[in-house]
Amino acid sequence: MKMSQMAGRRLKEDPKDAKTVSHKFLIRGGYIRPVSAGIYSLLPIAKRIVSKIESIIREEMNAIDGQEVLMPVVLPGELWEESGRYGSVGQELLRFKDRNNKSMLLGMTHEEAAVALVRTEVNSYKQLPMMIYQIQTKYRDEARPRAGLIRVREFTMKDAYSFHADQASLDEYYEKAHKAYERIYKRVGLKNVVSILSNSGMMGGSISHEFMLLADCGEDSIFLSPDGVSYKANREVAVSGLKFEKSGEEGVLEKVHTPGQKTIEEVATFLNVKAENTGKAVFYSDPEGNLIFALIRGDFEVNESKLKSVLGISELSFANDEQIRAAGAVPGYASPVGLDQKKMRLVIDPSAANTSNLVVGANEADYHYTNFNYGRDLEGGIVADIACVREGDPCPVTGEPLVFKHGIEIGNIFQLGTKYSEPMNCCFLDKDGKNQVMIMGCYGIGVGRTMASVIEDSHDEYGPIWPVSIAPWQVQVCALLPNKEGVGEASEKLVKELEAKGIEVLFDDRGEKAGFMFSDADLIGIPFRAVVSPKSLAEGKVEFRLRGSRDMEMLPIETAAEEIASRVKKALEEMK
Repeated sequence: MKMSQMAGRRLKEDPKDAKTVSHKFLIRGGYIRPVSAGIYSLLPIAKRIVSKIESIIREEMNAIDGQEVLMPVVLPGELWEESGRYGSVGQELLRFKDRNNKSMLLGMTHEEAAVALVRTEVNSYKQLPMMIYQIQTKYRDEARPRAGLIRVREFTMKDAYSFHADQASLDEYYEKAHKAYERIYKRVGLKNVVSILSNSGMMGGSISHEFMLLADCGEDSIFLSPDGVSYKANREVAVSGLKFEKSGEEGVLEKVHTPGQKTIEEVATFLNVKAENTGKAVFYSDPEGNLIFALIRGDFEVNESKLKSVLGISELSFANDEQIRAAGAVPGYASPVGLDQKKMRLVIDPSAANTSNLVVGANEADYHYTNFNYGRDLEGGIVADIACVREGDPCPVTGEPLVFKHGIEIGNIFQLGTKYSEPMNCCFLDKDGKNQVMIMGCYGIGVGRTMASVIEDSHDEYGPIWPVSIAPWQVQVCALLPNKEGVGEASEKLVKELEAKGIEVLFDDRGEKAGFMFSDADLIGIPFRAVVSPKSLAEGKVEFRLRGSRDMEMLPIETAAEEIASRVKKALEEMK
């Protein structure tokens, strides 16, 4: 490929709205161009990269007996009504009516479509297990697209769905898929990827893992044991090794005057106690408008994902003062003491249930109770872990302080169980001829996000440093002063020799000044670079260097193609 004919321009300045490294370089390097918020066109450089990522994904999915299919982007709403998700998923699901006034949607994920396909094609246990996958466009009506390809509205995703006769089969396949993902990320050149326990969210199911690239720009919060191996979990599901045990003598429950003191900080300061000696009341409302009362120790925050999981609900919103007062509580001075628990769903974190002599609200303006003890002053409710883990809390496995990291979610896998197959009547006949519901797993990777994540993981101040396995081209040949002293002819000869050996080459034949040419080369990030100039030709040599390295060597021009091709092939082999 000649750069003089390649579509796409390199830009000198960072785009004003770009905050992440990958967003800046993808725009500046001529990889992508915005069409609308969160919607991008891919230019030739990016298309070559994502095609290579897709090829690696296909190879690994085929290696675990995946069968590639292609399902529609536009789906009938009735499929999602079958599963129960048409009304439960929020505005991120783009719904519309076709000309026949039929409810339609743009697929943001394809569980329903996969089930609808498999239930028509599989009817016997002899056909199971089965995995189908696709690499397809998705659309999620994201409210706040950001960071270029990290959070978008339209994107390309590999999504796979496995179907099983029993849980043991799913467990076995889930482990195979997990290992396949590890191979994929190694092969695309990502170095700082961890697999963590995660919340299934709207996908449902009992077990799920996210593959996270550790990156400062990531929006996900991750807690790790210091060794990075013993414990790894998303903030939504992370637990600590903290143990809460009542100690000392229980004091007498006493109402005290706390005029105007509503927050934990205000009450603790006024009564000269620590936040850990207080109880915090947090009120929510479920989708049906029922009041949820969460009681937690004052030095912790409520983890809403855990709370939703405990209550078995998909959505939470903060309750208003009217709802709180209707239950007999007073905003700012609330506790469950003396309230009718039939008017609420009460959840108590172990930090509050198992700590002695807490300060809690008295359900009366300007008053709190001291010496509250769960079990004596209050019974009932659900005692469950609903606390956010904090950096430095003890690891539940090693006991060492947990480490907090940011991460970019680059893939996920779920054990769905029968969440979709049962309501959609996806069944098979077992060996006894009885009808059984299939058990499912699903497995996703965002292709564009993977490309952007590689930049976050591998770059310098000048541009990306692409791993050879997914680089748009493997070698860039730069002709300095191509119209002088045979430089152009020698460069073209080197390009042809490399291509004859199966090497992908980008030929910068534009005749630009050296600084401009090398700046563009850095933005394109090709791992191997050969420079032909009048000076090098006079010595019978080609200047050769690796992207990201200051080291340079001179190769004899007669053997340069053979030497460079050998190094490319060795680098490719090392990434397998």
